[in-house]
Amino acid sequence: MGNMAYVAKAMLDKPADKKNMAEARKETESVIIGAIDELLAKTGVKPRDIGILVVNSSLFNPMPSLSAMVVNHYKLRGNILSYNFGGVGCSAGLISIDLAKQLLQLPPNSCALVVSTENITMNWYAGNDRSMLLTNCLFRLGGAAILLSNRSSDRRRSKYELVHTLRTHKGGDDRSFGRKIFKMKIKPYIPNFKLAFEHICIRTGGRAVLDEVEKHLKLNEWVMEPSRMTLYRFGNTSSSCLWYKLAYFEAKRRIRKGDRTWQIAFGSGFKCNSAVWRALRTINPAHEKNPWMDEIDNFPVHVPKVMPIDF
Repeated sequence: MGNMAYVAKAMLDKPADKKNMAEARKETESVIIGAIDELLAKTGVKPRDIGILVVNSSLFNPMPSLSAMVVNHYKLRGNILSYNFGGVGCSAGLISIDLAKQLLQLPPNSCALVVSTENITMNWYAGNDRSMLLTNCLFRLGGAAILLSNRSSDRRRSKYELVHTLRTHKGGDDRSFGRKIFKMKIKPYIPNFKLAFEHICIRTGGRAVLDEVEKHLKLNEWVMEPSRMTLYRFGNTSSSCLWYKLAYFEAKRRIRKGDRTWQIAFGSGFKCNSAVWRALRTINPAHEKNPWMDEIDNFPVHVPKVMPIDF
């Protein structure tokens, strides 16, 4: 991971003194409100048009909830279907998308707002035990807001169509909790995923995770590029990182009309969730506003396995 990723403002000044609920809420509110403001400005959707709200943050779940904060800030309507996910892990973003998809099958002419983020302030380790420093090294500040609609009139201005979602939960298997029952030496069948999808977004768990996924799914460097560059530039932003990868594809002019994009995320439990999107139009980055646009020409970059930290 490079030196350009973001941390909460409270982390820049004596992190041990700033780990409190007020600073944590300030961090999360700034990310969520910033993402939603930009989304509403881009789509022209009014807050009162939103009938479904799903917010996920695994580790920071205050009361009133983050979804209640969104409802209050934007004065969303009183009959909104509001959900707040916590403790779901880094795959919570796609779980939220799946829930929104299911809910959109009920009320006609509705919009669903999905917000994914994670909190750094309350989960930053300020001690000296090196074994506890992994989260400090990997996780960084970030968030995403996504708008889904079942209104036929929105199709002409939509970028993607949600084709399929799939959720796999292995919590009923003892091996998911670290209990080794038996070993199987059966070589699994690995299909050629590149024949089914033009683009693949893999959740950025860390370099080791990406290396193993690349190896076992038999993917090449070009397919892995957005995931590796997202880890380098933004760090592990948990459930929102998949949208940074999709934004990378858009900024690189790789999304063409009809292209299929597979998002795959892993989370605690153990859970694996997928979503497949079909591009409804060719994405012109000149008309887009996303976190890569000002510096996309600098990527990809070579990322060495070991690099010094500049202070």
